[in-house]
Amino acid sequence: MPSDIFIGIDLGTTGARVIAIDEDAVVVGEAKSALSDHGSNHRDPMCWWAAIQTALSTVTKNIDAGRVQALCVDGTSGTILPIDAAGRPLADARMYNDACEDSAILATISKHAVAESAAHGATSGAAKALTFQNSNPEMAMVVHQADWIAGQLSGLYGSDDNNALKTGYDSVQRCWPEWMAQAGINRTLLPFVREPGTVLGHVLPDIAAEFGLLTRTKVVAGTTDGCAAFLATGALKPGDGMTSIGTTLVLKVISDRPIFDPESGIYSHRLLGNWLAGGASNTGGGVLLEHFTPSEIEHLSTQINPETPLGLDYYPLRAPGERFPISDPQLPPKLSPRPDDPADFLKAMLEGVAGTEALGYAKLRELGGPRLTSVRTVGGAAQNEPLTAIRARLLGVPINPPVHLEAAYGSALLAKSGMAGQ
Repeated sequence: MPSDIFIGIDLGTTGARVIAIDEDAVVVGEAKSALSDHGSNHRDPMCWWAAIQTALSTVTKNIDAGRVQALCVDGTSGTILPIDAAGRPLADARMYNDACEDSAILATISKHAVAESAAHGATSGAAKALTFQNSNPEMAMVVHQADWIAGQLSGLYGSDDNNALKTGYDSVQRCWPEWMAQAGINRTLLPFVREPGTVLGHVLPDIAAEFGLLTRTKVVAGTTDGCAAFLATGALKPGDGMTSIGTTLVLKVISDRPIFDPESGIYSHRLLGNWLAGGASNTGGGVLLEHFTPSEIEHLSTQINPETPLGLDYYPLRAPGERFPISDPQLPPKLSPRPDDPADFLKAMLEGVAGTEALGYAKLRELGGPRLTSVRTVGGAAQNEPLTAIRARLLGVPINPPVHLEAAYGSALLAKSGMAGQ
């Protein structure tokens, strides 16, 4: 009997990617489309939609689209746009990294938002929502990037716990909290919120016709690109962690309870019956590149024995200041004493990055998180074999390869989970 198919749609900063999987989570179709192929204004939602139409059309033409049971969308966290009652955009989106320039709005949110809220900060969704509310009197709703795409597919403009978090949603109490009204945010302009992976509705008839889908095909509540990328690694149960080692170091772990620590920048996403908690350190590959070229790192790494620690206790930072796992805006980098051998200097830095990772997971445990049982790793520095060996030694848990590296795969898994028991 032919397998059911589930589709994940990832809308990133440069393009759209669509991945289709079968009941065994095997990829059966994949396509991508660059935003630049559809316009120069990447804040224009119609540019996003055109890229998704292109990628989705490619995938559905190469599979049996009638077997598609559900679709799920992830988008960049904190990207917001205003729409009218028909779902038409009223302005360009404010992107995830666009800061609010209005100090009065930021002061208002800072005054009223509870300390544990992820709505603090100049790039928060709450600040963007209030900005649009003040400048678009005809606005019927403010939605997140993934919400709008899901609305294009289903006609329903709802949101999910993960995208709504930075806009001020309380995932513990499952509501848009009262402090938002006190800050002047009209909560009737905010979308309804569902847990990621729960069914929102069915595809619209014209969408079914365009992509060869059945009208009973469901659209499930989505997530952020970061959460989708986590799911793609194969982490499933409390204690499963993911470390992203790029320019900086980002840690996430599945927990059976929410973890919040505003001083450390730790908050939790509700996800598949558990919570996804994490934090970000300023250490990582960026500080290595301050001292070595990529070719030097590659060459010197062959000279490193990762099983014999130098014990220099480095804390590699590019500049003073750290938030997680140590909350200290003045924390100085520790990169001395410096060995004469450049391979040893690199090794000491790798030990410092790995040591910071170990401190991070210990911090999450200290705050009520689970005991770490395994780690998946993504990011450029993850390919460094001595670093991986040092990390395994310090963490004391298996470091497993990720199942997949694309957020769209994680969204496809979320679409599949949303159909369980249907």
